[in-house]
Amino acid sequence: MTVTFFLVRHAVHDLLDKVLVGRAPHVSLSDEGCRQAYRVAVRLARERLTAVYASPRERAQETAQAIADAAGLPVETAPDLDEIEIGGWTGLRFEEVVKDPNWSAWNNERATSRPPGGESMAEVQSRIIGLLECLRAAQPHGRIAAVSHGDVIRAALLHYLGLSLDEYARIEISPAGISTVAVGDWGAKIITLNERMHT
Repeated sequence: MTVTFFLVRHAVHDLLDKVLVGRAPHVSLSDEGCRQAYRVAVRLARERLTAVYASPRERAQETAQAIADAAGLPVETAPDLDEIEIGGWTGLRFEEVVKDPNWSAWNNERATSRPPGGESMAEVQSRIIGLLECLRAAQPHGRIAAVSHGDVIRAALLHYLGLSLDEYARIEISPAGISTVAVGDWGAKIITLNERMHT
């Protein structure tokens, strides 16, 4: 029994690469993000999806809704797909956060560090893998789209690749990128990594 997961990073928003939005509310897709979400939906429409799950964040919900509409499925919200909790860094611009000495540790020692008042990558990995295993048990032949966030998807992929969380920067997860993973009792296989839809 093999489940196929299509791990999708939400499409772009206007604050991307400018602000650490984290779990800040009311961050929606930009016009380009809406176009990206549509292209992902068209791509996944041929995959015979059985379910679509999404992080509670608006940008993920909007991306998932496009996918679900194309597949004729509802969007199911999964809190374990949520963005990493970055605590006191939430809402800071990148030029502000680099002044925090914890920022260097976070980027160089991802397996052991955490944002101030936030969540560690190990905690993120535990919750995303726990969710995927629960979905695999409930839908042993499922073809499931899971719309989440860059670090969350990286944490899952590093688990399946058997790599340390410190290797997170070796995996590129672009906005609207699709990483496909087959998981069964035999183990896991990465089918595609960061597949991107072009105009």
